[in-house]
Amino acid sequence: MAFRLDRFLYRKKSVGLRAMLFPLALASHPYRWAVRLRALAYDRGAFTPKRLPCPVISVGNLTVGGTGKTPLVMFLARHLVERGIPVSVLTRGYKGRKGAGAVVTDGKTILLSPEEAGDEPYLMANLLTEVPILVGKDRWASGQKALRDHRVRGVILDDGYQHLQLHRDLNILLIDVEIGFGDGSLLPRGILREPLSSIRRADLVLLTKVKDPDACSALESELRRRHPSVPIFHSRYEILGLVGPKREQEPFDPIRGKRVLALSGIGNPHSFLSLLRTEGANVVNEVSFPDHHAYTAQDVRVVEGMAKEVDWVITTEKDLVKLRRLKIDALPLRALRIEPKIWGEREFLKRVMALFAAPQKP
Repeated sequence: MAFRLDRFLYRKKSVGLRAMLFPLALASHPYRWAVRLRALAYDRGAFTPKRLPCPVISVGNLTVGGTGKTPLVMFLARHLVERGIPVSVLTRGYKGRKGAGAVVTDGKTILLSPEEAGDEPYLMANLLTEVPILVGKDRWASGQKALRDHRVRGVILDDGYQHLQLHRDLNILLIDVEIGFGDGSLLPRGILREPLSSIRRADLVLLTKVKDPDACSALESELRRRHPSVPIFHSRYEILGLVGPKREQEPFDPIRGKRVLALSGIGNPHSFLSLLRTEGANVVNEVSFPDHHAYTAQDVRVVEGMAKEVDWVITTEKDLVKLRRLKIDALPLRALRIEPKIWGEREFLKRVMALFAAPQKP
């Protein structure tokens, strides 16, 4: 449905394609220096990160596209709340219309629409029913508000790896094993948001969408070369079931072997398709929009026409929260409910919980 330049950037280029992308390669140089100078200014003390008087956990990545940040943020928030530690999620709110410190949910009531909050914060507000979620560029100001108004004991930054303005007590770096670092080029030619030297800021690395941990040795070797001491964990997605337009929950079993149209507007649609096929769905067609796509009535009509040839239209929960606001009654539509499963989960969570046992610096 849309040209996806980013899919080409994930992979090594042919000679012809490299020539076509030469202007983007030139544009990458000023971007590289701007990123390096900014990081150097914080490293050398020209800029000082602000501190919050509570543990700050950052979940982020080095690349554009979906690496699984939001599912991990929700995973962490749930586990901390279950252990009696109230936390808040602080997110920038991509394409949201509200200003700094806007409250998407106070942990009880959803206060903003998807258009006001952004699609991912709104999704989290629907699924994290006890967690205050705030949006805004200034995470320190949002964190102060969360501490003051919601009495939380810690905050989680969604997509916070590049947010150097705020001190992080635990910097979790996510890397999608399906795309790695692309061809190693920075934006706009490649998919890297920062040079690979930025790996050194990570306290933990989580490899996502892993099918076999033993098959990750090349990527792990690259990580060890740049950050020898960093702990590396592996994770995959597990399908918990399906969610309907009216929030009804169903098992995934009826989808296995059925003809499916895959519908998504996410950073890495290939991963979504792969998960469906791995779990036994017969994906015969797909509609892939750019990440954070704002669905329209025309989009729904196009999908309705294509849905006549399939048994089910399967989408993501992130897409479903936006599609619910349109007339979708004619679609056999369901969304996947997924959760990250981490090899060595106990040790991973032990490192997170240790933050709340240690005294905080002023």
